[in-house]
Amino acid sequence: MTSFSLGDTDFLRDGQPHQVISGAIHYFRVHPDQWQDRIRKARLMGLNTIETYVAWNAHEPERGAWDTTGWNDLGRFLDLVHEEGLDAIVRPGPYICAEWHNGGLPVWLTGSVDGLRSSAPDFLAEVSAYLRRVYDIVAPRQIERGGPVVLVQIENEYGAYGADQAYLEALVAVTRDAGITVPLTTVDQPVDRMLRDGSLPELHKTASFGSRSTERLATLRRHQPTGPLMCSEFWDGWFDWWGGVHHTTDVHAAAADLDALLAAGASVNIYMFHGGTNFALTNGANDKGRYLPLVTSYDYDAPLDEAGNPTAKFFAFREVIARYAPVPDELPPAAPAAPAFEVDLRAAGAWTEGEGIEPRTALPQTFDALGHRSALIRYDVELPTEHGGLLLVGEVRDLAWASVDGRPVGTLSRTRQDRALRIPPGRTLSILVEDQGRVNYDHRLGEEKGLIGEITLDGVPLAGWRSTPLDVAELAAGVAARATADGGGDGPSAWTAEFALDAAADLFLDTAAWSKGFAFVNGFFLGRYWRNGPQRTLYVPEPVTRTGANSLVVLELEQVLDPVARFVGGLALGATEE
Repeated sequence: MTSFSLGDTDFLRDGQPHQVISGAIHYFRVHPDQWQDRIRKARLMGLNTIETYVAWNAHEPERGAWDTTGWNDLGRFLDLVHEEGLDAIVRPGPYICAEWHNGGLPVWLTGSVDGLRSSAPDFLAEVSAYLRRVYDIVAPRQIERGGPVVLVQIENEYGAYGADQAYLEALVAVTRDAGITVPLTTVDQPVDRMLRDGSLPELHKTASFGSRSTERLATLRRHQPTGPLMCSEFWDGWFDWWGGVHHTTDVHAAAADLDALLAAGASVNIYMFHGGTNFALTNGANDKGRYLPLVTSYDYDAPLDEAGNPTAKFFAFREVIARYAPVPDELPPAAPAAPAFEVDLRAAGAWTEGEGIEPRTALPQTFDALGHRSALIRYDVELPTEHGGLLLVGEVRDLAWASVDGRPVGTLSRTRQDRALRIPPGRTLSILVEDQGRVNYDHRLGEEKGLIGEITLDGVPLAGWRSTPLDVAELAAGVAARATADGGGDGPSAWTAEFALDAAADLFLDTAAWSKGFAFVNGFFLGRYWRNGPQRTLYVPEPVTRTGANSLVVLELEQVLDPVARFVGGLALGATEE
């Protein structure tokens, strides 16, 4: 069998120097029926390796409900990589960041265990059980057993978070005990403190950066004096957040930095080769003083765009790689234009007004206290006076719509750091709160969602709250099953449409005529849309469409400006900064 090891200056494949030229594809962000297509295109760009994170919260959204089927079939993904003749790098975390909700950690974990990402016994017990399950899949697929896996990463940019060496040692012990024999790596940004704190002497240090390759490799070499140099996250683009711009990087500058890496003899993992999509409610968020939820698209300005089509970077990177490694003559076929058409939406009534069954409590119940993993909770309370007044909220996580006796009166936004709203006279106050995405970075991992703290009206605490969880996917299925449609009032409204296709195809749903909400095609949860931008289209993967009749459900939280669903010929991800 083939061997893979660390040499004095290079990776060694069967004892010969080997330069890893890898690209990231996250299996959990790509429809499983499209994995093979994306992997094959990686080979055609000249890559010899595919890297992926493992998202713990995708595999175990509820404690004990371990899933490796469908979208979570990591084994099948690695087998497809192997069938294409490529190697694989696996990064199981447990923390992955990745702009993925809660940094990949399950909400049930972060809400119940202290000492996240540390050697705290309770956390280590959960992490060890998780890793053993992952390694049951990975260990038989290592290169020395005839599989594709050549490297496994321990934790992820840990030096930016902590310095608990006992924690890293415990992860290494679990990994080796589970039969992982390939080299183990860590990754940190090329900063002395992070490289020092985020690894162990027996682990091979790599770095993450997207520019100034020569300088940053020199920093890495100071901390990793022997063995191969590797940038295991070469940032060729960036992610987007609601209310921002669509981030792109200069093609020629990115290609020049890749060239500098390869010319130095360093190995590389391009982050991302294909970003994919934060389908459903899987987007993360950043909060470095201001909460910024991330958009549904994870296009990342990568060599393959969100829909899996080659971009200018694909061809520029391919040209660079060809200077250092064999590149196939074959090129990916040009993608046909997607079907472009429009169809009228039919009003299907209100969708957030179901009767609450939860008992009344002194304070609103959080998403976490209710074990609610969907996007919305409606909070209702009887007002003690009909004179109105100033409503003051401890904190809203993350966006709230307030109404009095069914009449909208305003919004409270975590991003805007709102806390106060003047409400009119009335009998019942309702506040609909959206979890816009769990923070995926730093020390806000696992924070609670909903209305946080005491809520007062003119200084008097409001008590007797009913907290009603709303499952967006279940509500959409109920809307789709309605025999008749009816109009909506002033609040959130549901809309439906049917459309016919000559054949299954990738589609791009233009949401510019709507305000904010969620969309589903044939029951598949495409994700969130918002006029706040930059993203304008939702990507509809070909495998969720079908020849003949197809259905669309839109759950609008504010106002549909034009009751039409428009499908356009390609991605529209928003304005960029020049």
